[in-house]
Amino acid sequence: MRQLLVLGAGTAGTMIANRMRRLLDPHQWQVTVVDRDDDHHYQPGYLFVPFAMMSPHDVVRSRHAQLHDGVRFVTGEVDLVDHAHDAVVLTDGTRLPYDQLVIASGTTPRPDQTPGTTGPLWRDKVHEFYTLEGAVALREALEHFTHGRLVVHVTEMPIKCPVAPLEFTLLAEAMFRGRGQRDRVEIVYATPLPGAFTKPVASARLGHLLEDRKILVETDFMLESIDNERQCLVSYDEREVPFDLLVTVPLNMGADFVARSGLGDELNYVPVDRGTLLATGHDNIFAVGDAGDIPTSKAGSVAHYSVDVFVDNFLDHVEGRPLTHHFDGHANCFVESGDGKALLIDFNYDVEPLPGKFPIPVLGPMTLLEETRANHAGKTAFSWVYWNLLLPGRLPMPTDMSMAGKHVPTPMNHTEPGTTFPEKEQLP
Repeated sequence: MRQLLVLGAGTAGTMIANRMRRLLDPHQWQVTVVDRDDDHHYQPGYLFVPFAMMSPHDVVRSRHAQLHDGVRFVTGEVDLVDHAHDAVVLTDGTRLPYDQLVIASGTTPRPDQTPGTTGPLWRDKVHEFYTLEGAVALREALEHFTHGRLVVHVTEMPIKCPVAPLEFTLLAEAMFRGRGQRDRVEIVYATPLPGAFTKPVASARLGHLLEDRKILVETDFMLESIDNERQCLVSYDEREVPFDLLVTVPLNMGADFVARSGLGDELNYVPVDRGTLLATGHDNIFAVGDAGDIPTSKAGSVAHYSVDVFVDNFLDHVEGRPLTHHFDGHANCFVESGDGKALLIDFNYDVEPLPGKFPIPVLGPMTLLEETRANHAGKTAFSWVYWNLLLPGRLPMPTDMSMAGKHVPTPMNHTEPGTTFPEKEQLP
């Protein structure tokens, strides 16, 4: 019996296990998934918990309940991958042999990596929403915050869902405005990027939203430490950003076992071929989802599209055929902007987010890079799609990004907030 071993029962790992269980001969292959507990978290829901838009109970379900019959689920902590002997060693000493290994262990916030983050103000005036515990604590903090300086801060890229800090900022602004407290709350967005987002066109449009809502933006801010006594962020170039309430996005890192196994880079992400997702220097190890070092967003949509490519490649790979399918870095993300509206961005390795319609040219119903209620409805409805269609592998979508229905604004290199772009004719 050949062994396909998947490390991680999050989005990518669950999708892979379910897809491969259906496609591989059960008399020839055993599909096994390993994770440290049985709690599968719908991580996009973390954003909504601080604003009481989603209950913590709606975010968590059983991991094994999301796996198809025939998939073996092992609860345990991975110690290391003994890739010299094709085995994974758990912390209790259990050895799990594999013929093919998929690392889908994701990425996690590491507040311990930045001095002062977990100091005396942690979970008091310094918060995060990239864990369920943090999102719940932040909800209580926001309930009692009626005036002062709110700072939303990103430590360093890459992070899970790079638009989430912007979404939090815009939702917070709308919340304070709805309470009649907006004139008593100053909001600052501090980012290591030169603008609101990593891509010029989207950065200009998102920056315009921040400007319109009178949200101050501190760009190119590389955090050195958090000073708990003086309640301020301190950058490496000695700039300071004071706060009364800080919502920080800590450094994100891959799993520690990746480093112990000699498989990771400096942030514990597995170097892979960005097209095939095969780990560099290994012919039977793949890294999918947030665990790999591909140069695109660490987001659920990337996991979805990349898993589709992985499945086709894996079936060829185990039969000794060349890997001919290539992931193009396709990602799309809803961006909540408050007041029951959201934007939508769609992009890949080579093409930045552009205006247009999605997924059907002209018809939509989603509009790219514009605030609409339809986009917000798509965002809020996605939790049902996630549990019932995405994880089971029943959400057929074209893997490669399409240019159909998109417009190319000019000039492409203009990044000033508030700029409007004349648009060329629609691409076919």
